[in-house]
Amino acid sequence: MRLSIKTKVGRKGYIIIPKRIREAAGIEEGDEVLMEVRDGILIRPLKEVDLEELRRGLRIHAKRVKPFNVKLELGKLGSIRLEEEFDEGLY
Repeated sequence: MRLSIKTKVGRKGYIIIPKRIREAAGIEEGDEVLMEVRDGILIRPLKEVDLEELRRGLRIHAKRVKPFNVKLELGKLGSIRLEEEFDEGLY
C-alpha cells in the first residue's frame, strides 16, 4: 500500500503524523518511532513484540490447522481459495 500526505514542519521541527498515516502504520499515542535519513526521511514504528504472546498465538494456530494434516509444498497453494479455509470452519 502506498499512502502519501503532505504536511508542514512546525516550530522546533515538530511534525504531526496525520491520522490516516498513523492508522495505516499502526502508530498509537506513546509509541516510539525510528527516523532514518536515506534518499529521503523514513519514519517507522518501533513496537516491541511480546514473544510469549506470539508463541501462544502460534500454538493456537497450530492446533487449528493440525486436523487438516496437509503437507504444504511451494507452489501448491495456488489452487486454494482463502474462502475455502473459512468455509471449512478453521476460523
